[in-house]
Amino acid sequence: MLKHIVMWKLKETAEGTNKLENALVMKEMLESLPGRIPEIVSLEVGININPTDAAYDVVLYSEFRDEAALYAYQEHPEHVKVADFVAKVREERAVVDYLA
Repeated sequence: MLKHIVMWKLKETAEGTNKLENALVMKEMLESLPGRIPEIVSLEVGININPTDAAYDVVLYSEFRDEAALYAYQEHPEHVKVADFVAKVREERAVVDYLA
C-alpha cells in the first residue's frame, strides 16, 4: 500500500477570499475525489487547528495500491482541476509518499 501525504500553507488571501474559506473549498474538492477516481483506496483531509507559525493549514492523507495508481490519480482530470485551484491559493507545499 502506498501512503500519500501532502500539507499546504495557504496564502492569507487568494481567489478573492481568505485562508479559512479556501481551506474549506480545498477540503470539499479533495473529499469529492474518491467517488470520481477509482485508484483512491482511502482519502482524508484535515484543516489545522494549531495556531503556531510552524503548522501547515491543510493536510491530505490518502492511500493507493501502488505507485502506478498514485500516478493515475495525479494525472486524472478531476485531480488536475483540484490541483489547479490549490496552486492559486497555496504558499508552500510538502509531500511524503511511502510504501507500507
